[in-house]
Amino acid sequence: MAAGVRLLRPQVSALSHRVNWVRGVRAHERHLSLFTRPKPTYEEHVPLTPVGRLGLAISSGIGAFLDPRKGELIADFGEATAQPYFIYKLRDRMLMNPTGRRILRDRPRLTSKSLDIPRLRSLPPNTVGYNYAAWLDAEGVTPDTRAQVRYIDDEECAYVMQRYRECHDFYHALVGLPVFREGEVALKAFEFANTGLPMTGLAVFSALTLKKGEWRRFLDIYGPWAARNGARADDVINIYWEEELETDINELRTRFGIEKPPDLRAMRKEAREARRKEKEAKEAMGRAAV
Repeated sequence: MAAGVRLLRPQVSALSHRVNWVRGVRAHERHLSLFTRPKPTYEEHVPLTPVGRLGLAISSGIGAFLDPRKGELIADFGEATAQPYFIYKLRDRMLMNPTGRRILRDRPRLTSKSLDIPRLRSLPPNTVGYNYAAWLDAEGVTPDTRAQVRYIDDEECAYVMQRYRECHDFYHALVGLPVFREGEVALKAFEFANTGLPMTGLAVFSALTLKKGEWRRFLDIYGPWAARNGARADDVINIYWEEELETDINELRTRFGIEKPPDLRAMRKEAREARRKEKEAKEAMGRAAV
């Protein structure tokens, strides 16, 4: 019996050594995966290590929170936080939709050249294309300002993020919200309820940085509108905008279950006018008291 035990000891020792060696290799691989950048998977791809992705998410997230109008920071934060889960989820929702599958197959790009903006300006005023071009002109922006996706690892998911990014101005035109801070926060809240991307959810928290009157409007009007419409609407990522340019914009809103919010510019103008009248009344009372 004792001899048998002595014979087993070298085998047990060798097995233990083997297990420890495997554990060491795996620990080394995990260490490398944290700090070693993987190879690019498409032309514009900039691979990130987990540590690098975390750093990008933190730095860009803080900047985007302080100013949700800074597109480059929002873009970086969006890419840093969209994977490994959220962008795949959005891609899967496109794959489950016939139009979404066609978009993924065709991979169209929304640029001033592909959209022919001068032609859109000549369309009837009730069309999607006309309203989109009018919104671009009113806000002083172009379709060519969207940054190229770089930090999404999967090539197809990178296109999904690019498509979302290039569709953003169409969402503005569809709901009639302007590009200044208050309008961006409201639209991002709508997008968060509809797409689930963390970057859009950051806008809900950035609403805390709005001025008192803006915060009140978001709390009473635009926040509830965004939550209600974003949650109940069909996935707006599946709108094939290139095929809807001559569609009546109200018909498209109805088809996707979206109601247009109150005119934000008009509400801000009314608020300014009310403050002006209140100030004049106080000044008049002060003069009368003297």
